[in-house]
Amino acid sequence: MAKKMSMKAQLLTGIERIEMAEVPRPSVRGPNDVLVRVRAVGVCGSDVHYYETGRIGSQVVEFPFVVGHECAGTVEQVGPEVRRVRPGQTVAVDPLIACGRCDQCRQGRINTCRNQKFLGCPGQISGCLCEYIVMPEDSCFPTGDKITLEQAVLCEPLAIGIYAVQLAGLKAGARIAILGSGPIGLSVLEAAKAAGVERIYVTDKIEARLKAAERAGAIWCGNPLFQDIPSAILRHEPLGLDAVFECAGQQQTLDHGVDLLAPGGRLMLVGIPREDRVSFVPDRMRRKELTLINVRRQNHCTQKAIDWVAEGRVNVDYMLTHRFSFEQTPSAFELVSDYRDGVIKALIEV
Repeated sequence: MAKKMSMKAQLLTGIERIEMAEVPRPSVRGPNDVLVRVRAVGVCGSDVHYYETGRIGSQVVEFPFVVGHECAGTVEQVGPEVRRVRPGQTVAVDPLIACGRCDQCRQGRINTCRNQKFLGCPGQISGCLCEYIVMPEDSCFPTGDKITLEQAVLCEPLAIGIYAVQLAGLKAGARIAILGSGPIGLSVLEAAKAAGVERIYVTDKIEARLKAAERAGAIWCGNPLFQDIPSAILRHEPLGLDAVFECAGQQQTLDHGVDLLAPGGRLMLVGIPREDRVSFVPDRMRRKELTLINVRRQNHCTQKAIDWVAEGRVNVDYMLTHRFSFEQTPSAFELVSDYRDGVIKALIEV
């Protein structure tokens, strides 16, 4: 009997506890499978939710579990029917595996696939904080060496920003606010600029992130810890804003979004609240006839993210602020969890 191959993985073994372990190495089994040697992994806010609380809503971790979904790597082996990628290529990985058969997939809504599996999502598939993963060909996007490995990792949050801006349907001259300027908020900022939006207001509680947003092109940045955000922005935009992108998942920023929008405005719900319920004041929302749009990850925007980075249409490099070795994974999660040292995006090199 052939000996089973193993690999190293970082396992979430309890609340705020990550340990290195040897686990079985995955292998190519299906005709469209791609074995990827993981080279770099980004630490996302949703990963930190699992690290801190063991859950996001109804998705509860059963320990031990491998988290992580933002990654890039090198193709090691492919199934017999794979045509888009070949061994040796660098690929950005879309963490979603859609079934391609359900009503949502047939409508082009793979992000709401009824049978979807997502890297590092409890009850679905194990994450990418390990040496190897197997993904279907549709989830692997060759970079053509036009972008760096680090940029390939950042294409995952960038794709979400691009999708959110597309859903908002912004027109020329639009006025928007981005509430929360972590990697997702900054990705929305980059996508909005690429769409021609110039009047962009940004908020965050971390000064380093506000400075990054200002350097990236926001015309105004504010900290809700020190100022009344709606009043401050409405002094500049007395008629209100066309769209607000809520990227913090906080009750306060949801309230700010309602206050900031002009009648007919759109509140884009991009952030993931930790609470099971949030609330709105229906009187204010109804009188303004506001539209709430939930942004579920992204939909067919990974290739666009790669192309935009390669063309220089957007800049993601400044978002990467901290690098860690694979052995330092627990330290990376501690840093991001505590929002220390002005962290925006922490990258783990596998």
